[in-house]
Amino acid sequence: MGEDVPAQEFTRADRTRHREKVRRNLDVFARMLREAHFDTDDPLTGLEVELNLVDDDGDPALRNAEALEAIADAAFQTELGQFNIEINVPPARLREGGLTTFEEGLRRSLNHAEERSSTVGAHLVMIGILPTLGEGHLRPDSISANPRYRLLSEQILAARGEDILIKIDGPERLLTTADSILPEAACTSTQLHVQTSPDSFAAYWNASQAIAGVQLAMSANSPYLLGKELWRETRIPLFEQATDTRSEELKVQGVRPRVWFGERWITSVFDLFEENVRYFPALLPIVHDDDPMAVLDAGGIPALAELRLHNGTVYRWNRPIYDVADAVPHLRVENRLLAAGPTVADIMANAAFYFGLVRAIAENDRPLWSQLSFTAAEENFHSAARDGIDAQQYWPGVGQVPATELVLRRLLPLAHRGLEAWGVEASVRDRLLGIIEGRCLTGVTGAGWFTDRMRRRADMDRYDALRATLLEYREAMHTNEPVHTWE
Repeated sequence: MGEDVPAQEFTRADRTRHREKVRRNLDVFARMLREAHFDTDDPLTGLEVELNLVDDDGDPALRNAEALEAIADAAFQTELGQFNIEINVPPARLREGGLTTFEEGLRRSLNHAEERSSTVGAHLVMIGILPTLGEGHLRPDSISANPRYRLLSEQILAARGEDILIKIDGPERLLTTADSILPEAACTSTQLHVQTSPDSFAAYWNASQAIAGVQLAMSANSPYLLGKELWRETRIPLFEQATDTRSEELKVQGVRPRVWFGERWITSVFDLFEENVRYFPALLPIVHDDDPMAVLDAGGIPALAELRLHNGTVYRWNRPIYDVADAVPHLRVENRLLAAGPTVADIMANAAFYFGLVRAIAENDRPLWSQLSFTAAEENFHSAARDGIDAQQYWPGVGQVPATELVLRRLLPLAHRGLEAWGVEASVRDRLLGIIEGRCLTGVTGAGWFTDRMRRRADMDRYDALRATLLEYREAMHTNEPVHTWE
């Protein structure tokens, strides 16, 4: 959920000062894009994974503070709900064995964390939505202790002016309300970062948007919420609704949502930051004392703290990131749409598919987005969230086809080519993209596996079936065998 902020209250004057400061940040950022040297010579990639905590029975364990104390590893951090934690994996270069480094490091860290957190009755589970969550787990008193989360919840509810409505129709129907943003904590994701130059950023962001639908189709892992079978990737509509600052009237007026696919292809990273400032009021109008223009004039690198914090409260599925490391600024695309799990092997297959495909498409001589409407890309995204691996996807030159056919015939070869361009060894490419191929051939993702097991337990009480299936899932998760082979 971003950087820590102290608990506080905001005045009208705070909001006015913040608007002026964030616009000054934006002016400085525009000048930096023209003049500054960004770190582009040897791009890094990154990985973050959000995790759920459960007790021995498979029910949510609201113990993230105790679990983090037991784990005692700075790579693990708190998340919105007390049943969540997150691991930030150190960045790596793909040409230096980055995918293998990610995989080995993630497995080692998760095994250590499970061993330690289990001593306080909290076990790690990688799944997009914890299926055993009940209404009682999503009350405000389940928010983590970090003041940022409660402050964000209060600001979103204040902007909205009414409780949050969650309404999702799938095989079953969910209709409920919430008096905090805690339902958003049900969404646990895998976040992939790819560093890029200012000149290449638009191509990588556009490519990420264009492939978002097929990414979701291949990785769906969130079929249940509050006891209901809903979308194959229920995280998507849940996140869109759980942090929506708009009343029904504002939606009708066309006010843009804070969880946003976007509305157009871009020509520069500046387009996205400028949209953030133009369209979205600040949720956390915190103002720092620095003058970013003076810092830049003096030869320094401005932190642009207000612009970055504001960007962290606009929840794009592919988010632009400005950051500074070792006194050098850099840009990256944060791909935020994938569910966590089911296994580390599955996560790394998803990462390989994204990193390879996004590079191949971004660096193609003829831009894909010149042949694909933005509306079609967004329709692909929501169709894949609803139907998972069974979704139909529109693709230029092919038309409307099953996602599995599109991946097998067109996109896997592109992903191989992109990974080769990154410098990934053939054996690693073959192994990880072979997992994506295996899902296509079997038609099995995490969502499909879970719903199939639930149907076998149709005669049981719903929550008893969810607990039993989740415990079976957790056991298979520890084998690190890809989900399509669990049979």
